[in-house]
Amino acid sequence: MQSTILRVENLQVTLSVKKILRDISLEITAGEQWAVSGEAGTGKTVLAHTLAGHHHFQGLLDLPDIEGAAWENDVVVVDLQHRFRDLQNQTNFYYQQRYNAFDSEATRTVFEDLADFPENPNGWFSKKELLEIFHITELLDEPLIQLSNGENKRLQILKAILNRHRLLILDEPFTGLDITGRQILNDTLSAVSRAGQALLFFTSRSYFPDCFNRFASLQEGHLLIKEKKEASRSQSEISLSIRQKELPAALHFSYPDFQYAVRMQHVQVQYGDKCILKDINWAVENGACWSLSGPNGAGKSTLLSLITADNPQAYANDIILFDRKRGTGESIWEIKQKIGYLSPEPQLYFDPAATAFSAIASGLFDTIGLFRLLNRQQEQNVWDWLSYLDCTGAAHQLLTSLPAGLQRLILLATGK
Repeated sequence: MQSTILRVENLQVTLSVKKILRDISLEITAGEQWAVSGEAGTGKTVLAHTLAGHHHFQGLLDLPDIEGAAWENDVVVVDLQHRFRDLQNQTNFYYQQRYNAFDSEATRTVFEDLADFPENPNGWFSKKELLEIFHITELLDEPLIQLSNGENKRLQILKAILNRHRLLILDEPFTGLDITGRQILNDTLSAVSRAGQALLFFTSRSYFPDCFNRFASLQEGHLLIKEKKEASRSQSEISLSIRQKELPAALHFSYPDFQYAVRMQHVQVQYGDKCILKDINWAVENGACWSLSGPNGAGKSTLLSLITADNPQAYANDIILFDRKRGTGESIWEIKQKIGYLSPEPQLYFDPAATAFSAIASGLFDTIGLFRLLNRQQEQNVWDWLSYLDCTGAAHQLLTSLPAGLQRLILLATGK
């Protein structure tokens, strides 16, 4: 008879007077690897964190033969977003820090971050073998703050494995990974699954790693068990007709005419002996629409940081932004006024106390966070954006409490 790893019966969770999860029942036994799909906002992240003991709930949540006090040592969530600490054990990083060579030295390296973990954590693999499986060996000398999204995802999962957690919960681990990164993570999860690590996978997509053999979907707070992988496909994968809406008149904007939004000649970015960008020649003319692709770690974020005025190495390069050479007396804010920027990374640097309203309002001043009072017209502009996005009901909710998809929508309105 297979042993039970986790038992859930009639689980209910209410947050801010809103019922998120309703009568969730699930039993995970040894050898089962569960994948749970669901559209954005259906409660996947809330369920993941509830199972890890982070939310108050009604119903039964049980790890057989495990004392309640040890729960946090046996169940862990690897979140969509990741945070880390500097050498002073602080988390107060600023967004541009990863592009500043001096400031990046304030963070630990991957080797230092893993130094205290045991060499033989669970009897499956040695620490050295896990470093190879996770493709981390070649990153040991890298500062944490300079890891790509895919590299950081693998590191966070590796640390959870090294901590010997009984159940590892993964919340959207494939978001932001390129084809190679997805394959590496797929192979990695298969390896640790075969060794006996129990996994619970949450996703809004129809892609499931090879190692998963049990499937369910979360719909309107209810968990529906599926018989096979294809049946658990998220509704978000189905083509929907998009309702076109006109922007409110107050939200229309225009800029003076220009020939080049961006023009780079022989651009190079280097940190120590590591060359990130080499001999980049690129021009974005007025009216052009570019798609920039490349694998995780190829330097896409670094290239964009030269455009958004976040990288100090822009001053050492031949870069023109909106027909003006970079470093000829313009301020950072003059550049940012002309550029809207949406990325998962700035999301990490907002004040945890920021509401959806204040996050959008910060876009009026091209800052990450609101640090001044609004006049009446500015307040109306924020409400117009909330209405346009159908998000007025979330105005005074904490940004971090909203579903990841809704957070991204809110940040789209900031113009970051």
